[in-house]
Amino acid sequence: MALTLRGVSVSLQGRDIIKAFDLDIASGEIVTLMGASGSGKSTLLSFIAGDLAGPFSARGHIMLDGQSLGSLPPERRHVGRLFQDDLLFPHLTVGENLLFGMPRGERASRISRMEAALADAGLEGMAERPPHTLSGGQRARVALMRALVAEPKAMLLDEPFNKLDMELRGALRAFTFDHLRDQQIPCLMVTHDRSDAPAGGRVLLLKDSMERDD
Repeated sequence: MALTLRGVSVSLQGRDIIKAFDLDIASGEIVTLMGASGSGKSTLLSFIAGDLAGPFSARGHIMLDGQSLGSLPPERRHVGRLFQDDLLFPHLTVGENLLFGMPRGERASRISRMEAALADAGLEGMAERPPHTLSGGQRARVALMRALVAEPKAMLLDEPFNKLDMELRGALRAFTFDHLRDQQIPCLMVTHDRSDAPAGGRVLLLKDSMERDD
């Protein structure tokens, strides 16, 4: 499974803010994209996810596991996404948040998968808790598990660690990267913080053109 970009560019009112580039992200690989505010990082993720809105526009081809995503709506792309905010539904319990993202199937099987996901995240027994009763780190883990139980074929991370303190940030980075690697999910992450990048991983810089930072 791989995420492939070919000739992808992003424009704002007819001016390219990301010039055309190619990128291959292998199964289980996490590629980090860095750049100043307004450089088009999050806009690029929206183009990949299929929810890009004006005034931005984008061109190029996106393929996931060899399938073109260009004509598919967001819900059929199998691309997960995490943001700075956890975006948990406040009117649903923790367990219901996970079930919401899970593919349809037999109820008993879905409940079992939900409970296993919470156990994996160290959140056993919290299925009936409202999200607002959890700590920031716990909420972030629930958001990640909700994305993973949706069975994504690729993951986009939009500064998901930005609002956590340093201790939680390091722990959640390791937790997130371990799960993505274990499940062999290709991932593109945008961040302002170089320390967010996994050790030994590729880091791309958005300047006048896409550059690799080794």
